[in-house]
Amino acid sequence: MPVTGSTTKTRVLHALLPAGQGVQPARWQQQKSARTRLRIIEAAIDCLVESGYSGLTTQAVVERTGVSRGAMHHHFPTRMELVGAVVEHVFFERMRLFLEDYLEKMKDASEAERLDIATAAHWRSVQTREYAAYLELAVAARTDRELDQFFGPVARRYDEVWIAEMIEAFPHWRDQWEQMKLASDFVNVLHMGLLLQQPVFGEARTRLTQRLSNEVLRQVYAGKLVV
Repeated sequence: MPVTGSTTKTRVLHALLPAGQGVQPARWQQQKSARTRLRIIEAAIDCLVESGYSGLTTQAVVERTGVSRGAMHHHFPTRMELVGAVVEHVFFERMRLFLEDYLEKMKDASEAERLDIATAAHWRSVQTREYAAYLELAVAARTDRELDQFFGPVARRYDEVWIAEMIEAFPHWRDQWEQMKLASDFVNVLHMGLLLQQPVFGEARTRLTQRLSNEVLRQVYAGKLVV
């Protein structure tokens, strides 16, 4: 049976925890500083989602949050330090939100329902603000070498953590481990493509493609489709 619940969530999120997070500051001033830092990062994500990577500037964040230039410089002396914090935060929040949704739905699920629940949870996760931010960063990192110095390592760590966790969460797949990883990759790329094509495809074609995807995954799961 898959492992679900707080153990899975704690283990995965701890591995993806952004630098400087995880310990609640003891002093009030430190708590206030941590809240300000988080507010700046959240505002930066809004800039990214609404205006793309070029719209993610310290000036835009200052205007959105109302923090002083001094406070901004204290937390993030340069734009790229802000970008690095945003990259880490986006990956962490993507995983946190997915796991909360997925694990909650899995609580009372039967074995037959688990595959559909997992793919449905992943589809919901790609329609979030955090995933929109991820897409903006991923596209920009293809041509911006400075951004890719932050984005690339975090993206690879995210992938490594998830792959390592899958073998713990789905022990009955260990004899078909390569197929399990391929199934996960298949869902990832399919959902990204569907999200981008949804305005063209419309709801009906999107649902049909998802049904085909789920049928392919069930065949892989049952060992009927060997790759």
